[in-house]
Amino acid sequence: MSFFVHPQALCESKTIGEKTRVWAFAHVLPGAVLGSECNICDHVFIENDVKVGNRVTVKCGVQLWDGITVEDDVFIGPNATFTNDIFPRSKVYPEQFLRTIVKKGASIGANSTILPGITIGEGAMVAAGAVVTKSVPDKAIVMGNPARVTGYVDQRNKG
Repeated sequence: MSFFVHPQALCESKTIGEKTRVWAFAHVLPGAVLGSECNICDHVFIENDVKVGNRVTVKCGVQLWDGITVEDDVFIGPNATFTNDIFPRSKVYPEQFLRTIVKKGASIGANSTILPGITIGEGAMVAAGAVVTKSVPDKAIVMGNPARVTGYVDQRNKG
């Protein structure tokens, strides 16, 4: 095995990239695809129809639901919340979940909420606690509720 799964994690997927680490109390369903060199922290849940790129960090307490794609080099902060159903009802499911895409190099701050069907642009930054209700342009910095563009990432604060 070229990846690490903590003994207290439940990793049902066979599609895990090299050097990826899945830590304690994480649960990865069998249809999930995880790239190489990812860090999946404690108490993360990843559903079947989820694709995670290479070198992605998913901090503690995050759930990635069906319909979410996370591209390479993304950071998802602790307890960031993703949704995939625009009109959720108990025991009533859409025929297809809305697709949410987090583009390459984006960062999602702790405790932010991402509504379904949104694209977070390449290199964009979502501030901690932001509620993202519409797509975020490439390299934009968004914050607030609802999240609004407050600036753009430039060479000085690229990271």
